[in-house]
Amino acid sequence: MLALLIYFLIPLFWLVVASTKTTGDLFSTFGLWLAPDFSLFSNIGELFTYDGGVFTKWLANTVLYSVVSAGGAALLCAMGGYGFAKYRFRGNDALFGIVLGSIMVPTTALAIPTYLLFSKVGLANTVWAIILPSLVSPFGLYLMRVYAQDAVSDSILEAARIDGAGELRIFFQVVLRSLAPGIVTVLLFTLVATWNNYFLPLIMLNDPNLYPITVGLSAWSSQAVGGGGGTAQLLALVVTGSLMSIIPLIAAFLMLQRYWQSGLTAGGVKE
Repeated sequence: MLALLIYFLIPLFWLVVASTKTTGDLFSTFGLWLAPDFSLFSNIGELFTYDGGVFTKWLANTVLYSVVSAGGAALLCAMGGYGFAKYRFRGNDALFGIVLGSIMVPTTALAIPTYLLFSKVGLANTVWAIILPSLVSPFGLYLMRVYAQDAVSDSILEAARIDGAGELRIFFQVVLRSLAPGIVTVLLFTLVATWNNYFLPLIMLNDPNLYPITVGLSAWSSQAVGGGGGTAQLLALVVTGSLMSIIPLIAAFLMLQRYWQSGLTAGGVKE
């Protein structure tokens, strides 16, 4: 466990240390040690002002894509998982088998067909080209189905129906409260996946003003490696931007951690 901890923390520690260095210090000092010239705050200032503050736009785009996609996917997975778990209809098992099979398909294999489809309907190079595919989460649907099976009591559903509540009212006023830990779990998974998504925005977007952080920093890195203008400055900005990009994820994980842990275990056992 100690070896695994070191393995995962060393890259993060290097990123923090490297963000405090100037471009010259990145190559002239030991990678895991601070340089005499502490430049973290100046690097952050340059990061948010470089090229007209385009990094701020990329950050806002990433927040938009991630929050909308995570919220929508969590709601759809909760509704679908609840439906599979508590309703009996023809083709239930077959459809759920298709969901399980789709988990095995790599998302990169679907990227080109997805682009062709969105290009056909005129949605390529728009925010919807990122949000709509991210709303589909087969693993989240599977997780919510397993969780709802035991988290939602059949007796509560029958009592609500006897009282005259409709199915939508039962779901939004009764079921959602029971599914809250599972919903937060799917929310966190989708948030992280969309925030770190690179390949889908890369093929869907060609307008730099629509880029998320992942594609934007990759463009800067390619420019720096290719020897474009401002190469030396871009190297430091890419490192600092990488650090800034993971801070929101760490904050979200810490805030939602207790719900995530309960969501993983609450549906796994019966009382």
